[in-house]
Order: sequence, then structure tokens, then C-alpha cells
Amino acid sequence: MAAWSVYIIQCDDGSLYTGISTDVERRFQQHVGRQGAKYFRSRRPSQLVFVETGHDRVSASRREALIKKMKRNEKLQLIAACPLVMN
Repeated sequence: MAAWSVYIIQCDDGSLYTGISTDVERRFQQHVGRQGAKYFRSRRPSQLVFVETGHDRVSASRREALIKKMKRNEKLQLIAACPLVMN
């Protein structure tokens, strides 16, 4: 069974996009290439700012829904509490 992750991408307009994937880096590159989510038809993904691992498909979907319901300042607090270090 594949491990699922929940991720947040910051766009060049400052908006935040939340999604789930079994391979976050691959999915980010798809978003950069304008494949997949309609959200990126009018926005450009800037950077991956949050990744939460260790989910199964169901728990990842539930967590994604919970994050999407958060207000922007709550999402920013979540991101600040769990900084993402990219190598």
C-alpha cells in the first residue's frame, strides 16, 4: 500500500493550494507543467511550502478537506509550525 502525503503549494499570486499525492515532488512538477488541477490554469505554482506524510488514502483526503476549510491565517500558522526544508 502506498503512503500518501498532504501538501500545500504557494502560488505566485500568494494563494495557497492544498492537495494529496503518493509522490509530492512528481505532483508538484505536474502542477508546474500545468497538468492536473484546474486551479493552476490561472495561477503559477511558486513553491512547495508544506508536506505532511504518513497517511493512507482516506486519512489524506480527510486531512486535505480539513486544511481546505481553514482560514488563510490558520494555514499560514500550520506552514510556519512545520517548515519545509527542500534540498
